Amino acid sequence: MSLNSIDLSQYGLHVEDIVHNATPARLYEYAIIDGHAVIADSGALATRSGDKTGRSPKDKRIVDEPQTSQDIWWGDINMRLTDRAFAINRQRAIDYLNTRSRLFVFDGFAGWDPEHQLRVRVVAESAYHALFMHNMLIRLTAEQLADFGTPDMVILNAGSFPANPYTSQMTSKTSIDLSFEHGELVILGTQYAGEMKKGVFTVMNYLMPKRGVLSMHCSANEGDAGDVTLFFGLSGTGKTTLSTDPNRKLIGDDEHCWTDEGIFNIEGGCYAKVIHLTPESEPEIYQAIRFGAVLENVVYDSGTHVVNYDDASITENTRVAYPIHFIDRAKEPCVGGHPKNIIFLTCDAFGVLPPVSRLSPAQAMYHYISGYTAKVAGTEMGVTEPVATFSACFGAAFLVWHPTKYAELLAQRMQQHDARAWLVNTGWSGGGVGVGERMSLEHTRAIIDAIHDGSLKDVPSKTDPTFGFEVPLECPNVPDEILWPKNAWRNEDGFDTAARRLADLFRQNFQKYETAANDEIRAAGPAAG
Repeated sequence: MSLNSIDLSQYGLHVEDIVHNATPARLYEYAIIDGHAVIADSGALATRSGDKTGRSPKDKRIVDEPQTSQDIWWGDINMRLTDRAFAINRQRAIDYLNTRSRLFVFDGFAGWDPEHQLRVRVVAESAYHALFMHNMLIRLTAEQLADFGTPDMVILNAGSFPANPYTSQMTSKTSIDLSFEHGELVILGTQYAGEMKKGVFTVMNYLMPKRGVLSMHCSANEGDAGDVTLFFGLSGTGKTTLSTDPNRKLIGDDEHCWTDEGIFNIEGGCYAKVIHLTPESEPEIYQAIRFGAVLENVVYDSGTHVVNYDDASITENTRVAYPIHFIDRAKEPCVGGHPKNIIFLTCDAFGVLPPVSRLSPAQAMYHYISGYTAKVAGTEMGVTEPVATFSACFGAAFLVWHPTKYAELLAQRMQQHDARAWLVNTGWSGGGVGVGERMSLEHTRAIIDAIHDGSLKDVPSKTDPTFGFEVPLECPNVPDEILWPKNAWRNEDGFDTAARRLADLFRQNFQKYETAANDEIRAAGPAAG
């Protein structure tokens, strides 16, 4: 760690007290002195992200620049920002940061493959944000820090200062602005640390496909024989939980790239949900919550600092960020060979999809482009029944190119390396929410184990009449009656109605991609009922 050893004047910053790549212990000290955090009973730093306890996708903008404009998938995900609006917001951030008595800088890498590594610099007013990115980026050795040079990406985090809502193209006091030409991400009006993490991922999602490398919103682990599995899934489907397996090595829990040589993790740490966390349900994540980890928006006892992981009064999106080596069986460097299994995780709140299905290559592309899960009633204001959610490539919010570019790269990689695709439902069985029951984590883990050891390869199966995929009818340590979903319903007519409804939702969503998809992929969707 160094003080005042880095010159930020090239960004227009002239604060004298600069804390550069501080150790976690020093960042703890600053965070507590500044009143931003406490030490939880586990030793983790517990802090709050202010009013914003999640990402603000409607406030994210990309500058429309000549060098990149033709590449970008413009629309509701990637919204245009003018150079002038970016300059105004950037100056607003710089002016605010210059009023601070101290700034924190963290330099780190994104990407474990040196050939595709991104040098990232974070400039922030908060020790909490510096520690978060210390955990989420790849930490540098003293020699790497000395040779860091000019960063490829700079994050200017002035999140506790609002954007001016009267600035052109602003929709609120929050603004997250990305300029590929300048290599800068400017944050105003939100202290939610996940905006920095996902900003880096967005940049990698642009740069990597341009090089023919597939960037993916997925977790990854590796068996003792070197077999790699990728887990795709939206929030709440079990991506982090299921990849953190005591019998396999964790490569990463959220962001990866697939090259001609294999896969690599983009990040140096993990960012896991902790709502309802217990040492019994997720022991690896639970034990990672210790000194150096950052707990966000959890509720704790003011006297003992014991955390109540069941308390969602601040948000359901309670989180912990920790370096990947806090997981006992993490693999460092975080790289692996070509994946053998691709698992698409979905939380089907309608109780229609089987616990596990085998997908053909065309079906894999269809479900990858669809990216289905469901929001559950009660988790958001106004949601009174399950709501289907589709997010292309299981991460539409972070895509920069059109989804078909990522899908084509995935298809090429899977074909080249003979990877098998599976759809695993971690949602409801025997009926939808309020009628059926959530799949048990024990049964889902048994299914994942059976995929890994080959148990599902030759078991009897049946073709789903609506969705067309093959459904295994036997799986070790999983009751046969839940494997074929209709058998678990008391009302078979109710199941048929729910299945037709979900199939219609799939077809409606896929209409926006039909013109870019080939005949085989279009035919891989659910049958018209």
